[in-house]
Amino acid sequence: MGDTQDWTAAPGAAERARSVPAAAWSCAVTADGAREELVGAHTVTEDGAVRLAVPDDSALLTAAICAPRQEPSAVLEFADVAPVPVRSRIRARLHLAGWFAPDRGTLLFRPTRVVLRRSSGAVVVDLDEYAAARPDPLAEAEARLLTHLADAHPDAVERLTRLVRPESLHAATRVLPLAVDRHGLTLRIERTCAHGDVRLPFHTPADDVAQLTERMHALLAQATAAACPRALQRQRADGDG
Repeated sequence: MGDTQDWTAAPGAAERARSVPAAAWSCAVTADGAREELVGAHTVTEDGAVRLAVPDDSALLTAAICAPRQEPSAVLEFADVAPVPVRSRIRARLHLAGWFAPDRGTLLFRPTRVVLRRSSGAVVVDLDEYAAARPDPLAEAEARLLTHLADAHPDAVERLTRLVRPESLHAATRVLPLAVDRHGLTLRIERTCAHGDVRLPFHTPADDVAQLTERMHALLAQATAAACPRALQRQRADGDG
């Protein structure tokens, strides 16, 4: 079940696609029929190519050397996993098809096809748009920011539910921060047998953590001025009974 607000400013597909590998710690590589899981082995270049540091005995090296030049020779898969434990933690998957080339002791992977898969469906990202896009400026700090919000400030998360439509909170069992980017904060609303996400947009994008702090304070100020949703009040009363 999806829950929405009136304005849901969010990153475009190309920016989202660039943000996933920027924040991911691991990736799965399929080449020449073999699949390898690599942890802490990738970096992303300015134009979106992926550089992999692989062991000398990796089958990927053989695949890169033997594959015809500039023909698709591998698929890289990155999972975008919510840092806070929620139901259905994988928020998106990024699939890059392309070719490898040995480069200065590493493998340089250049994508020829970029597919971003989310719960709303799959999107084929234009290669030029992907190369020109930049990761969300908060992507690498997101995990730390969200876990701190969930663990140290559950009262703030509860206060933010005042900005959510009461009908979206109907039968909610808990609300947790699911994602944050320069455009806004997403809350996961879990119910007994379903869940939905609600986007709380910032009044202007945040380009760094300092600006994010100001945007969060602005949201909390709005929430403080709002009435507590009746649906959540009823649920608290039922839980206390």
